[in-house]
Order: sequence, then structure tokens, then C-alpha cells
Amino acid sequence: MSEFAFELRDVVHERQKRIVLHNITLKLRAGRPTCLIGSSGSGKTSFLRLLNRLESPVSGEILFKGRPIEQYPVRQLRTWVGFAFQAPAMFEGTVSHNLLTAARFANGKITQADHDRVNEVLILADLNESYADREADQLSGGEKQRVALARTLMTKPEVLLLDEPTSALDPKSGARLVEALKKLVHSGVTVIMATHRLEEGEALGGDTIVFEAGRVVEHRDATSGNETGAVHVE
Repeated sequence: MSEFAFELRDVVHERQKRIVLHNITLKLRAGRPTCLIGSSGSGKTSFLRLLNRLESPVSGEILFKGRPIEQYPVRQLRTWVGFAFQAPAMFEGTVSHNLLTAARFANGKITQADHDRVNEVLILADLNESYADREADQLSGGEKQRVALARTLMTKPEVLLLDEPTSALDPKSGARLVEALKKLVHSGVTVIMATHRLEEGEALGGDTIVFEAGRVVEHRDATSGNETGAVHVE
């Protein structure tokens, strides 16, 4: 098995005929956190969307676990590589229904084990068990973000992609969520989190990649201490 969850080789990505990622070459290690730092519009979200094929680059190559990402069936890839969006849409119904829908997507059916897992993932996402019976579309923005995280965890992903997961949370709740993510890393999940808050990246630990205007301007390897580029984050 490859030591890297993802490898990107000279990846270029466009949206509406505008280049949003310029010649990205990176290796993201498996089983540890990577934090993507940068201001709004720096390319963090576009980068994440490439990693579970929500979008595809116009050139270059992306490998997942040592194989070209296009070789994996999209449905299976998105089970292994979960994505919790910054502004998640809730399915109609209760929080529990939302979580079980994710399980059905991953497995084609809902098992008793899935029902048993609902409370477990709610707690992992810093929500108590009472949320299971609440109507998902009546929750606050921060609560929806945490439900989206719990919903993603229902598929037992190997990799968890997070786009600004604390943007709608107060500092105390955000810090608790980062601690929950660290526990996931310790359980073997590869966490890749985009944020504009440098302090969150430092709290999560692991590697740090800094984006600016669609380019990587720094890649700091937490294990080796190697660092390239310079930091320019507003």
C-alpha cells in the first residue's frame, strides 16, 4: 500500500476558462492530518473537490493510494474519500435519516450496525444523541456543519475532506471539533482540512500546505521539518 493517500503531478485546474490551480505537484501522506491554509479564493476548495472527483483537472495526474484516481468507480471513491462541505445541504427529515441515507449510499442498504452507529458519529462530531430525532433543516448553520461531518463519517471513510468545518462555529466549539478530528486521525483516518485560520492548522498538527492565488507557496512536512516556499496568508 502506498504511504501517500494522494499524489498530484503537475495538476492544472480551470473553472469558467480561468485557471484556479497552477501546476500543483504534491504528496499527501496517509494516516495523518494535512491542513490547507489560505484566504478565500486561494484555491483550497478547488483542490479538495479534485480529490474525490467532484471536478477533474484539465491536465496533470492525480493518484489515490498509488493508482490513477480515474481507475476507481466514482461511487466507491466517494465512500472511501468523504467530503464535508462548508455550506452543507440537509436531506429532508431528521438528523438520523440524514445519517442513514449516507449509509445506504455507501452500502446499498441500511443495517442494524448503521442504526447503532448513528449515536457514535454524532458524538464524534460534537453533537449529543438528542440530535438524532431533530429535523435537520431546522438546525443552525454550525449544527448543520457538524451533522454533515457525522453524515460523512457514516460511510467509514479512509480519507476525510473538510472545507472550512469551523466557519459557522464559535471558537470554543471550533476547538472541540479540532480535538474530535485529532481523535479520528489517531484511529487511522487521513484528515485533509481547508481553513483560513492558521491557528486551527497548528492545533490539528500534521503537514501544512499554504495556497495563494491557486499556487502552493509553502509545504511544511511535520515529520521531517522540511519547508519550502514562503507564507503569504491574509
